[in-house]
Amino acid sequence: MEEQQEKTQGKKQDKKLWKIFWSTFYLSAFTFGGGYVIVSLMKKKFVDEYHWIAEEEMLDLVAIAQSAPGAIAVNGAIVIGYKLAGIAGILTAIAGTVIPPFLIISILSAGYQAFRSNQIISLMLEGMQAGVGAVIASVTYDMGAGIVKKKDALSYVLMVGAFIASCIFEVNVVYVILICGIVGVLRALIENRITKKGSEEK
Repeated sequence: MEEQQEKTQGKKQDKKLWKIFWSTFYLSAFTFGGGYVIVSLMKKKFVDEYHWIAEEEMLDLVAIAQSAPGAIAVNGAIVIGYKLAGIAGILTAIAGTVIPPFLIISILSAGYQAFRSNQIISLMLEGMQAGVGAVIASVTYDMGAGIVKKKDALSYVLMVGAFIASCIFEVNVVYVILICGIVGVLRALIENRITKKGSEEK
């Protein structure tokens, strides 16, 4: 019985790893516009389609990916892969994310001079930029709506403040994320102290 359960669990794990690999491979191969786009599409894939990750937890994972050093697409793959399947999930998600751009860039670099002066490709890229902007705006709206639904005043202040700081004052996004993280930690500590005092008084 135990051996059968282990085999069944092993098969389920293998299927999950394959699904993680092909999902990240597909998203990486057909995503244009940088890491923010692939992270937003990962949200649609793993939260909305597969329901493997809760939306609130996905926000936490994106924050970790954004604040960590390195490419956000790879960071996003790492945190999602670890959440879903541990170390094996990390390696699988990284492979799926890195292989497509590595192959595509290797091919394009061979014919860089021809691509650079091609007007049709230039126009295609301009059209893709508009599509990329729409994808980012759509997922940003969905994730922002989740925060608004909580009806938490501090979350509103942080969201608006982060938007103003990054868009108007052009503050580095890493600093914005770190400050928001510090505020979150301070809030948690204060709430814990209030809870402890309340329980002691009872």
